[in-house]
Amino acid sequence: MPLDTNNRMEDPDRIYRMLIDAHRGLTDEESAVLNTRLVLILANQLADEAVIAEAIALAKADMGKADASDTGTGGNGAEG
Repeated sequence: MPLDTNNRMEDPDRIYRMLIDAHRGLTDEESAVLNTRLVLILANQLADEAVIAEAIALAKADMGKADASDTGTGGNGAEG
């Protein structure tokens, strides 16, 4: 299954607000832990390694780091 980049959310603004609100009152470290846990939960829901790798590459593309081969060691301190 290829990565679907079309908007499939009924209300993307509401989802964005949910994500922002989830971080309110958290320290930077707690926020990073929340992001890591959320990503792993959603990755488990997808359960397709190829789609997840494509999504990682797409997310990193705007950061100048589109190579998904180093996804396990992103160096952002959020792993583990």
